[in-house]
Amino acid sequence: MSTDLGPATNPYLLGNYAPVHDERDDAPLEIVGDLPASLRGRYLRNGPNPAFEPLGNYHLFDGDGMIHGIEIADGAASYHNRYIESAGLAAERRAGNALFGGLAEFRFPPAELMAEVGVMKNTANTNIISHAGRLLALMEACPPIELAADLTTSGPWDFGGALTGAMTAHPKIDPATGEMLFFGYGPFPPYLRFHVVDASGVLTTSVDIDLPAPVMMHDFVVSATKVVFFDLPALFDLDAMLSGGTGIRWEPANGARIGILDRAQPEAGVTWIEVDPFFAFHFLNGHDDGDAVVVEGCRSPRLNAAFGNERLDEPITPLLHRWRVDPVAGTVTDTPLDDRFGDFPRIDDRMTGRRARYGYVATGQNNGSDDVMFNGFIKHDLVTNSSTEYSFGPDVMSGEVAFAADPDRDSEDGGWLMTFATDASGDSALIIVDAEALQEVARVRVPRRVPFGFHGNWFAA
Repeated sequence: MSTDLGPATNPYLLGNYAPVHDERDDAPLEIVGDLPASLRGRYLRNGPNPAFEPLGNYHLFDGDGMIHGIEIADGAASYHNRYIESAGLAAERRAGNALFGGLAEFRFPPAELMAEVGVMKNTANTNIISHAGRLLALMEACPPIELAADLTTSGPWDFGGALTGAMTAHPKIDPATGEMLFFGYGPFPPYLRFHVVDASGVLTTSVDIDLPAPVMMHDFVVSATKVVFFDLPALFDLDAMLSGGTGIRWEPANGARIGILDRAQPEAGVTWIEVDPFFAFHFLNGHDDGDAVVVEGCRSPRLNAAFGNERLDEPITPLLHRWRVDPVAGTVTDTPLDDRFGDFPRIDDRMTGRRARYGYVATGQNNGSDDVMFNGFIKHDLVTNSSTEYSFGPDVMSGEVAFAADPDRDSEDGGWLMTFATDASGDSALIIVDAEALQEVARVRVPRRVPFGFHGNWFAA
């Protein structure tokens, strides 16, 4: 099924997807409830926010990155938001209009701009992380863009010239070693590279990994000793992209594989195990289990996104699954853990690569590729295989929940979950829920609508 969607009818430019263009600093904010005394730091969330009317068909993944942040200290809160000022956006500001196409309708920029910026704009619109004292905004097709503490843009960061190619928007930081592990993929060989940055921020390892074809690989998994890659058949079609079409298509005939890399010997290569085709945008976590790695993530029967003029004819529903990947036996088992729609899974990041007991998966209504509406989350006990669903309310639209640990509690779920949410009237707030008791403790009202976004994190003071 296909349709032509201009700015006036594109669902990714309407309602709470509609961009906001002002950059604000507001304090103090109204608080409903009480902010915990030990909750000190800031919540930052990234997302797409086009600064100019898009050229041609627009996809949600195309928008310029904008950071929305809430800073909390001593029971008070403030709000700040900033565009990520990429080189491409700077050129568009000079021109006064959009100059780049996107995933839905690729266009080459003018030749002089392509020489300056490249063939595509680094929107850095997907995630925001902190490592080795650097605040990095990420999108998976380009290198990171570094931000200053006040959220102004410092510029691209390539780890002192050591990084070649792109960086995933979902790096993993090992809580024991402080290392940051990530990969980069692209439409040209080598299609996949794996990297390790040490705790001080120095890129120490880069390994090229052979794939039979270029695929979109959004996320991956690490354990204490292994790295798990998912080679799934969301293929780049470079010819279609260069002719002005979409560059990503679902091609199950290409097959699917799960691969295991030994962190101690990355140069030894990946052990691949073939599986039936499926797709997963996001994984919850992974941990070692003898020779195997156990992985939890949100599995769909196929790519649950459409590009270009294509639209999914029916909802493609991601569900929480568990895989046990054994590279010695050459086997993969796949077990469903839930039958409710869910994505954007999160844990307490201090459990990355270790066996986490609790996971938090955003849930809501999945009415179609352009109509996914989160309004709560499911707390999963991964040991007892039980769960509890939490709703923010029938008229509240939310997103991914980030975990903020309580320094005064020892339990794994001793902390708070937080996300931006917007009600039917357009009023937005940061909602904070006790992850252990599953009770709302506070809403920090934002004096402007916060559009839907992608990923965010809590950065403790």
